[in-house]
Order: sequence, then structure tokens, then C-alpha cells
Amino acid sequence: MNFTVRPMRETDIPATVALQALAFPPPFDPEKLWSAEDLAVHLRLFPAGQWVADSDGKIIGSCSNSLISESRWQAHESWEDTTGGSQIQTFDPGGSTLYGLDISVAPQARRQGVGRAFYDQRFELVRERGLARYGTGCRMPDFANSGLESPAAYAKMVQTGILTDRTLTPLLAYGLTFIMTVENYMEDPESGNAAALLEWIP
Repeated sequence: MNFTVRPMRETDIPATVALQALAFPPPFDPEKLWSAEDLAVHLRLFPAGQWVADSDGKIIGSCSNSLISESRWQAHESWEDTTGGSQIQTFDPGGSTLYGLDISVAPQARRQGVGRAFYDQRFELVRERGLARYGTGCRMPDFANSGLESPAAYAKMVQTGILTDRTLTPLLAYGLTFIMTVENYMEDPESGNAAALLEWIP
């Protein structure tokens, strides 16, 4: 599949909103998907950190990011406290960390290199701006079917390669480093409401 990663435009917002529902079907909470208003705020605050994957004029992927302060990154809090919610109220134009909010890829476009292309773009932005790192809280959607009681134990087993998670495993392969598991990161039953905290340092 041929595609190009380019900056998101306001005219891309309707297609990006529609993509969210395809990329994150139930049991993911639809209330947590981006709205048109959310994406408009992202574009206004941080246009350099919002991208889409365009395949012959069709949006097959989107990537949302914010900038947060060093102290906020080091606090390792919940998604809401770290990002300021869907309208990124903690956005800091002088922040040290490019924080990954979301990557959405259309089901038919998966395993075609879209996610990797977005991460390459993220890493390049970190280098260009001289930031300290790229960081994110990663979902672990296969935890729910793992039979393990603890998301922390599950994350450790994925990190060491004993288990495979459809979201966490690829990010580790991209060169991100596992730091810790953040409990009560967001309401996400598939991930045990937890996230694997990851970073990439240039």
C-alpha cells in the first residue's frame, strides 16, 4: 500500500473522526475517541505534531501528539493528568517531552508500515526540536485474554519477549524503552486500566 505521512489539515478532521471509530471499536469506550472539536484544538495548539497517513486522497491513519513539561513527564501520572484530557490542557510549548496521544490506523491498512512511519516522524520531530525524549503510555489490549491478574506482570512478560501484545510489542521493536507500568492510567478494561510507560531518547 502506498501512502504519505503529511501534516493534518482542518479539512482532514471529518475523515479522522470517522477513522477513530474504525480503529478503536468496542469494548473501547467511544467517549474517549477524538471529536472534531478535540482535533481542532490540537491543530490550533500544536500543528507541527498532528499528522495523517494519506493513501490516494484517503485518510488511512492519524497521529496526535502534545508537548509536556519535564516535571509533568517525571510525575508518571494518569493519561488525564498528564495530557490535560482530550483538549490537551497541559500542553506546554516549551516542554521537554513529545508525548504521544494516539495513533489510529484503518483495519485494512494495518501491517503496512503506517505505525512505523508515524514513529519515524515522531523521532524526527524530537531531534529537530532538541527535545529530551518521546514518551507515551502504551495500551496493552491483549492483557484481558492473558489469564494474568496483574498488568505489571503482563507488561514485564511482554517486555522480555515471553508474551506478545499487539500494541506494546511493536513499540518495543521500534526502539522504545519500557520504564514502568502505570496503574489506573485510563478506563480501559482490555489493558486492566493500566499502561506501559515508554520513552525514546535520541
